[in-house]
Amino acid sequence: MTKNDRIKAFSQLGEWLLQPDQDTLWRIESIQNRNPWYTKENILKQFQAIGQNLTVEKLEAWTSPYEVTKTSKVVGLVLAGNIPLVGFHDVLSTLILGFTAQIKLSSDDAGLSTIVLNKLVDIQPQFHYQIQVVEKLAGFDLVIATGSNNTARYFEYYFGSKPNIIRKNRNSIAVLTGNETTEQLMQLGNDIFDYFGLGCRSVSKLFIPKDYPIATFFEAIEQHSPIKDHYKYNNNYDYNKSIYLVNGDKHYDNGFLLLKKDENIASPLAVVFYQEYESLQEVEDYINARKENIQCVTSSAHLNIESPLFSLGGSQCPALDDYADGINTLKFLTANQ
Repeated sequence: MTKNDRIKAFSQLGEWLLQPDQDTLWRIESIQNRNPWYTKENILKQFQAIGQNLTVEKLEAWTSPYEVTKTSKVVGLVLAGNIPLVGFHDVLSTLILGFTAQIKLSSDDAGLSTIVLNKLVDIQPQFHYQIQVVEKLAGFDLVIATGSNNTARYFEYYFGSKPNIIRKNRNSIAVLTGNETTEQLMQLGNDIFDYFGLGCRSVSKLFIPKDYPIATFFEAIEQHSPIKDHYKYNNNYDYNKSIYLVNGDKHYDNGFLLLKKDENIASPLAVVFYQEYESLQEVEDYINARKENIQCVTSSAHLNIESPLFSLGGSQCPALDDYADGINTLKFLTANQ
């Protein structure tokens, strides 16, 4: 296959993701029985986010600076499973440059990635020779592994001798100025609640101006209240609420989200930590000092920060070159071809 062949195949996959057939929709229904976090709504939301990037024009523009001569190298991919198809970008990067992808799926994947990979092979049968789904990586030349801070230590031990990208826990932050419109605050709700807040691009920390009216924020995100009907999310909400009540921790509660003042970035599920500020310089200093723990920032303000900055509501729809942890995957692959 030429790179143009691969781009054409992925563009066709994108069309399918944007308009999946009835059989696929039926299979998605069964996936949420195996992993309740993988709801049909969230799977289709991810299909749309990925599909809109898989156009010939976008793929050509993204890959044009990178060229791989014919390679037989195998890239080991350890994929996370916290949200649907969270590792797709690594698979795409590997395959579109002509490498072989040896893929270790998360047990949480529930068969979703297999459905998408099988569709890709249906579209372009030659991908069959570039895709290996395995229980354990072996015989790979370089590796991209995504996990927690704990698993990263094991990844570094097992994969440290090979060229690698090893990703750890990251979270995302939103910065409010107090001048946001209701529409912008509603969009912020997507940054917080999409995929139940389980993704590294999910906002878990909120910076607000001193004396900011919390009710304004709560009123704007009320449209997301149906999230409390998901029993696993609601169990986390109830648990964390009980802990705060028992401990006497001050917090705000709108019935489906808890806001707690805390300087940390990573918050429990159904909780967003907040921190007040008097100047944006304080916020910028905080973010830049912790850039290794931050995936991205969303705000209506122009911030002088080193972390990727998105408009409110934009964190969950990264472009092809919005690389996880700021590491250019295509550059890494071509440097090790």
